Amino acid sequence: QVQLVESGGGLVQPGGSLRLSCAASGIIFSLYDMGWYRQAPGKQRELVAVITSGGQPKYVDSVKCRFTISRDFAKNMMYLHINSLKTEDTAVCFCKMNGTWGQGTQVTVSS
Repeated sequence: QVQLVESGGGLVQPGGSLRLSCAASGIIFSLYDMGWYRQAPGKQRELVAVITSGGQPKYVDSVKCRFTISRDFAKNMMYLHINSLKTEDTAVCFCKMNGTWGQGTQVTVSS
């Protein structure tokens, strides 16, 4: 059974940085694309970045300059580095793989 567990969220001041992690188990990690999504308060869940099974990153335009997605095939992990955090980045961030979602990790940007 596929399981995804996110971690790394927290309270950060504007301008700060975070690294979110997603640990995958129960799946052949190298076969599937993975994605990071976020859901801000009162808004729908939205895609922010995808990394292909071959390790190629793709971003939505709004986050291209500040977000970096990566994956470690040896550790079955996916990461999202977020720089220059803004208050509007406050959201629950989720990872997704092969139709399975993690439980999410809260990112709060506030002074």
